[in-house]
Amino acid sequence: MEGDDFKKISSWAAILFAPTLVGTIYGMNFDNMPELHWAGGYPFAVVLMAVVCTSLYVVFKKKDWL
Repeated sequence: MEGDDFKKISSWAAILFAPTLVGTIYGMNFDNMPELHWAGGYPFAVVLMAVVCTSLYVVFKKKDWL
């Protein structure tokens, strides 16, 4: 069905939007972001992106959108 295809495309778009948003914010290189001066800042950002993407995937899978 066409509605199912739209749900799948929308789900993947949302999943891919999350790391794009986080990467874009961290890519601006603001000096007043404490995570930038913290040694674990980069791993924190990568783990944050992975957690958000995994969470969205699980939610969409449970709703049978994927």
